[in-house]
Amino acid sequence: MTTKTALPVQQRSPNGARGRDYILPACVALACAGAAFAGADTTFDPALTKFTDFLEGSGGKIITVLSLAAGLIGLASGRFSLGQIAVPVGVGIGVGTGVPIVTSVVTAVI
Repeated sequence: MTTKTALPVQQRSPNGARGRDYILPACVALACAGAAFAGADTTFDPALTKFTDFLEGSGGKIITVLSLAAGLIGLASGRFSLGQIAVPVGVGIGVGTGVPIVTSVVTAVI
């Protein structure tokens, strides 16, 4: 009489996937990957320039004044909060200095 021996059970992760299930797709993706050049595309440069000029110019001032007006309206309603003063100051600083910082981070060579 012959007895059947059980085959070893393959270890699987809780979701049922094995590590080797990912090796082939990873190798294919690595072989097909090309170089990525940040900042090499100039498709949206005109729109970026216009939007940056708007925020650094009169648009940023308008946004800051509207934020300040909202804070003053909140103060006039009788509920004082430090956020009603800090938010317009933060908006003004963000609009004034945030655009060059974000632009330099986006166009940085990594």
